[in-house]
Amino acid sequence: MSINPYTGAWNANVAAHLLRRTSFSARKKQILQSVSDGLDQTVEKILSYKDPNDFPLNPYFENDPEVAVGETWVNAGFTNGVPGLNNYRNRSLGGWIVKKWLEDDISIQEKLTLFWHNHFVTADVNDARFIYRNYSMMRDNALGDFKQMVKDVTIDPSMLRYLNGRQNSKQAPNENYARELLELFTIGKGPVVGDGDYTNYTEDDVVAMAKVLTGWRDYGHFNPENPEIGSVFVPNRHDTTTKTLSHRFDNIEISDQGEEEYKVLIDIIFEKEEVSRFIVRKLYRWFLHYTIDDTIEEEVIEPLAKIFRENEYNIKPVLETFLRSEHFYQECYIGTMIKSPIDFIVNAFGLSDTNDNIDNLNRQYNLWFGILEGAAALQQSVYNHPNVAGWKAYYQEPVFYRIWLNSVTLPLRSQVNVILWQIGVNTGGNNLFKLDPFSLLDSISDPSDINVLIPELADYIFPKSLNAGQIDFLKEVILEGLPDFEWNVEYTEYIANPDDENLKLAIENKLRSLFLSMTTLPEYQLS
Repeated sequence: MSINPYTGAWNANVAAHLLRRTSFSARKKQILQSVSDGLDQTVEKILSYKDPNDFPLNPYFENDPEVAVGETWVNAGFTNGVPGLNNYRNRSLGGWIVKKWLEDDISIQEKLTLFWHNHFVTADVNDARFIYRNYSMMRDNALGDFKQMVKDVTIDPSMLRYLNGRQNSKQAPNENYARELLELFTIGKGPVVGDGDYTNYTEDDVVAMAKVLTGWRDYGHFNPENPEIGSVFVPNRHDTTTKTLSHRFDNIEISDQGEEEYKVLIDIIFEKEEVSRFIVRKLYRWFLHYTIDDTIEEEVIEPLAKIFRENEYNIKPVLETFLRSEHFYQECYIGTMIKSPIDFIVNAFGLSDTNDNIDNLNRQYNLWFGILEGAAALQQSVYNHPNVAGWKAYYQEPVFYRIWLNSVTLPLRSQVNVILWQIGVNTGGNNLFKLDPFSLLDSISDPSDINVLIPELADYIFPKSLNAGQIDFLKEVILEGLPDFEWNVEYTEYIANPDDENLKLAIENKLRSLFLSMTTLPEYQLS
């Protein structure tokens, strides 16, 4: 159960577990490549930084006076009085985020960015440029210096708006951000030990820290006169008195240090070892499992937290050790996480191992944004969390991930599968996009043999093996009461005549029914 290096078998099942947990897809070719590379090289790839090399674009909106169709708006100004301008930019941003998920290679960067998005929650900001800046900041620093990220987030324009930092002044201190900085972003609350006194901080600390954080404002939000956005320190709004923290922070005093004072405060918070434990627990629940008992706390959380501190709160060394550890690959953790809505939908695109093959920019963005809307319908909405604590699946005891499946979302998940495999997604002008059912056959050793086809597909699609009854059920989806050899006859005839549309359609319909049946099995909900 320790964080000692994993020395067990390195095979497709174990490699797929690593890829499913660290990325938004585990394509067959990626799994096989990882098996060939070995654990250490695969982890090295997973933890490498990838520059996005692109930006969200204007996919169709011809009325933006600042941005032509096909160009990016992220550094453009905002013109008042143009209906739909910010709406298209927000849709573009959402689509671009999904694009990065779909392009996800052997890399943790996109899933880790989503982790930070759920950790440093912001919402109700509206200006797409602010949201893009916030997301990019977390993406660029996802594997880096966590302490620096907290400092960046503290004066991030979106955060200043969301948690009222922009309203925090010496005349009227606002405690919203100070409270969440402690409770959710760094050290955690801990059990209540007295009136206004928690294990890790007190209410007096919240009051004092709010004063430390006074004086910061964002600028450029929907401002047509200046295209620049950012944050600025306003000295006459800052509380210049000496602030005294409680016994939880050793009664330390913080004198006036102007625009540098918030950095001093964050350095003080990070002197407490509990910060490292709090963040490691959240990473553990995001990437492996929600159960953290006393043994895991002692043998996994504590040593990883020590690595975190020894590496000056850099994320990469922690994940490097964790993803190479014997603990991470215990059988009890393989296939025991319920897929989040985002994982559920984006995994399907990786499953078919196909690009969307849409050459029209607007239709591409329509598809990508449609995926985002699908995840929101399944109760995982990006930049619209239920509250500042993030998605409940990662903290709501005792249900945790099981919260994703309920009487509303389970039927909707089935409907999503029907749309992706059979009905199609309308990408505009009644153009329907469906997942490609043929692409997976390239990875099957003998797709003409149904007794090879079904088990090999099942081994790839599901993290846990199916039983004989389930395999027989899936065979029947294709055979419909006919003997096994009928599939060989029909498939072989299609291969011999690939341009025969009737033969192709017959095979395609059977495969679509097969994949729909496979993705509606309970085991498909697991990762």
